[in-house]
Amino acid sequence: MKCKVRSFFAVFFALLVIVNVSLPAAALSFSPTARDENGKIKDVKLYSDCVYMKNLDTGEVIVDINSEKEVPPASLTKLMTAVVMLDELGGDETALKSKMMSAGTEAFDELYDTGASTADIQPFESVSAYDLLAALLIQSACEASNIIAINVGGNVPRFVDMMNEKANELGLKHTHFSNAHGLFTQQNFSTAKDIAEICEYAINKYPVFKELVESPSFMMDATDFHPEGTYLTNTDYMLNEYTDYYYTYCRGIKTGTTEAAGRCFASYATRDGVTYLIVTMGAPMEKLPEDIKRGEEDPESLYADDVVYYNFIDHINLYEWAFNMLVQKDFIDELSEVRDVKVEYGRQRDYANLKPAGGYSRMWPANIPVDDVEKVITVKEHIVAPVEVGDVLGQMELRYKGEVLADIDLISTTKVERSPVKERMRVVKSYFRSMTFKVTAGAVIGGIALYCVAVFLMAQRKYLRRLNRSADGEDEE
Repeated sequence: MKCKVRSFFAVFFALLVIVNVSLPAAALSFSPTARDENGKIKDVKLYSDCVYMKNLDTGEVIVDINSEKEVPPASLTKLMTAVVMLDELGGDETALKSKMMSAGTEAFDELYDTGASTADIQPFESVSAYDLLAALLIQSACEASNIIAINVGGNVPRFVDMMNEKANELGLKHTHFSNAHGLFTQQNFSTAKDIAEICEYAINKYPVFKELVESPSFMMDATDFHPEGTYLTNTDYMLNEYTDYYYTYCRGIKTGTTEAAGRCFASYATRDGVTYLIVTMGAPMEKLPEDIKRGEEDPESLYADDVVYYNFIDHINLYEWAFNMLVQKDFIDELSEVRDVKVEYGRQRDYANLKPAGGYSRMWPANIPVDDVEKVITVKEHIVAPVEVGDVLGQMELRYKGEVLADIDLISTTKVERSPVKERMRVVKSYFRSMTFKVTAGAVIGGIALYCVAVFLMAQRKYLRRLNRSADGEDEE
């Protein structure tokens, strides 16, 4: 069946010819499409309710679907359990192997009759911190979570407080933990984006974390309870070449499954020097009706199995699309000239030439032309000399279908000195436009007006006196 499954994926992605771009409000996000056997374009179906895909080399978010929706994380909770443990004990493998831990029934009581995943660790069994970490990440052992919590935090509630403190430290605004294993959902929630942040932190900081999450299997050391050791099998089937979901480029990380959370999965994959991280949450637990029919029509396909792991299908589909269809494209060359801008009161020249402060490139669908990205340029008004090389005089926005990809400063490549003559003219002009001039001019005009009125009144009085003298002379006669 494995060969047929591989052929299925190979044929399916050979049909990928175009990428449809969706643009959520938060960020530009791509969504793959494909041609079916009849040549009709259709979306590549994603089964998970929440999807977050990031290029770890560039930091670009490639797919974002409900990435900040608060949902139960199931055993993805154990990723934070591992992080807190490693932060407290350090990531040295030798030190982890030498530190022994155990716990009594308080680590096991809540797990009885729940169907929780375990590594068959027993009460009071002494196990190294390294083996507990392996059981936690590979077998997704819930009792390992509680044993770690009791030994690192003193008790489970205190350890859970440490998990939430770490969430705050990492800036995870939509995450809260109430237990160390994720089996219970009350007040235990997170988001695909926040889980991705936890994964990235652990991958970047702890090589021992990377080593364990990419292990298809693991043998725990012998103990008094298990004299031959305990063999662990990774719940991540994309690492196991004997499963239908094996994906050669996958490097781990962790599965999580409960009825409330659905099938959750965090993984990363590397191919040709490019690395992507994906977190999906809320994939269906039960086989969909249409896939029951597909399984009946093709008994050799993975859809004929009793269980279909839609979380693994989503990750394989997304990786194949990204590795085959996304390429690094240059949108802005930092050496390119953009335009000239007018500079007032410049000496010898009255303009400055603008160029981008830096270049801009990103992963982009190979079939979408770079020219489809609009360049919107704005420059400052009334640019006045002096202008130095490197002065920011404008902005360039890169937009695709109304969404802003980048905002780049436009800087001057030209030095423009101030002209003394033009400067004096500017001062004169600015004075005549100033409030001081308006007040002074008003006062002068008002003074002149008052003077004119006073002169007029004095002349009027003299005139009236003459008239009065003339009238007095006539009366005497």
